[in-house]
Amino acid sequence: MNTPNQPAHWLENFLTLLLGPKMLVMLLTGFSSGLPLLLTGSTLKFWMREEGLDLTTIGFFGLVGLPYTLKFLWAPFMDRIVPPFGGRRRGWMLVTQLVLMVSIASLALTKPSIHLSTIVFLSLFVAFFSASQDIVLDAYRREYLPDEELGIGSSIFVNGYRLGNLVSGALALILADYLSWSSAYVVMGLFMLIGIVTTWYAPEPTIEASPPTSFQEAFTSPFLEFIRRPEWISILLFILLYKIGDSMASEMLAPFWVDLDVSKSTVAGIVKTFGLTASIGGGVLAGLVVYRWGIVPSLLIFGFLQMISTAGFALLAIVGNHLILLTVVIAFENLTGGMGTTAFVAFMASLTDKRFTATQYALLTSFMGIPRVFAGATTGFLASWLGWEGFFLLCTILAVPGLLLIAKLRRLTPLPTGHKTSDL
Repeated sequence: MNTPNQPAHWLENFLTLLLGPKMLVMLLTGFSSGLPLLLTGSTLKFWMREEGLDLTTIGFFGLVGLPYTLKFLWAPFMDRIVPPFGGRRRGWMLVTQLVLMVSIASLALTKPSIHLSTIVFLSLFVAFFSASQDIVLDAYRREYLPDEELGIGSSIFVNGYRLGNLVSGALALILADYLSWSSAYVVMGLFMLIGIVTTWYAPEPTIEASPPTSFQEAFTSPFLEFIRRPEWISILLFILLYKIGDSMASEMLAPFWVDLDVSKSTVAGIVKTFGLTASIGGGVLAGLVVYRWGIVPSLLIFGFLQMISTAGFALLAIVGNHLILLTVVIAFENLTGGMGTTAFVAFMASLTDKRFTATQYALLTSFMGIPRVFAGATTGFLASWLGWEGFFLLCTILAVPGLLLIAKLRRLTPLPTGHKTSDL
């Protein structure tokens, strides 16, 4: 890390890295990672709500995200098995991206009010291969970037992820508004070509440590290495709680816009598109802050701002469909969400042992996804019971425990070999 008396030096290094080819790979693979999520999440829930499905059904539909929580179960296969083409990381990236392209487009053949069970099956299939793609992309990023580049690399990856969310959110809604939902899902499937082309030309990372040589080692060693660290339970607890309020609030935004009488075009134009500028700016700013100050201080600052942004939705629920307030709340949510996620994913990456990157990162991100799946499944009931104002206030309060745990992070287990304490 650069020292405080070298501001010009560290800023020059930061800008050179930011504009280099590595960050282009991070941006485009981040896009590929972010594209599938909303297509079985808020975009699909918007479609379901339009066709008259009740909030409780829509809320429980969040359970199709289970693969994101359980992906550590099959991550060891992706650490151990090398596909016959592309290499250990690029090979799996190509497999998952090709399957996603076909399965996303297949949702175009369904209709929520008629084929709900088919949609559940296809959504689980998309979620499984999307989670599998995330496993290998996270491992690729960790192995491709040196430790000191994780912060900015995570920042650019998150921005690419949000661009993918923008396309599967805003553009999908616009296409559904002017064409049809079926057309929207066919086009979304074709957008996976961006990830496929990027993977084809990206280099395969090399690591000094030896990868697992047997399935027994692939399945047992990553977990044994992790649980032998002091306070490993505290690490998992922090990962579980840091974004729980933000995740629960996000689960119900699509039906919230419908009940607030915000049109699809307004959602696309303001909620999605206008927020992109704030999201990209927030991601780059977060990368700069992490690069300069370190991960832990950044987690505290960004987590607090994230909590304030969730409270903004409660204010919007009170005021109603107010264009200026809607724009401000969404811009601030995108800004803080991108910042918090950047520091969060950099923190998790810094904890992994490069011998078992895919498995350990999958374990950590699986814990991160638990609130979105299990707590998220209750959001429809909670919103119906508490009302929108009470629901978003509850989500705001739920952010507090994660912030209180940040003080312990400097006393957690030493990082695996190759990490520098100063990176935290």
